[in-house]
Amino acid sequence: MTPQKTRPAITSLLLMMAAVTLGGYFTFAAVQGDYGVFRQVQLRAEERSLIEQRDKLRAELERMQNLTLRLSDSYLDLDLLDEQARDVLGYMRADEIVIR
Repeated sequence: MTPQKTRPAITSLLLMMAAVTLGGYFTFAAVQGDYGVFRQVQLRAEERSLIEQRDKLRAELERMQNLTLRLSDSYLDLDLLDEQARDVLGYMRADEIVIR
């Protein structure tokens, strides 16, 4: 009778260990896995960073479109043209003094 009583105890112990092991695995996967809690937090932070970068690029694009329009044939801003000629080409007037 003793061998019969120990077998069910060992079987139940093994089943309990398997259940605990599976529960631990699924808990670990829920926290650390590819779709876990930590990965979701990381993705949200990356999303915020990318949105900020997109907004900066949009602002830069709008600025450059404005400058391009102001130097186009249909609308020429002489002050901007003068500024660009001085900056890019190094032009200056005869009555100006350059201090470096």
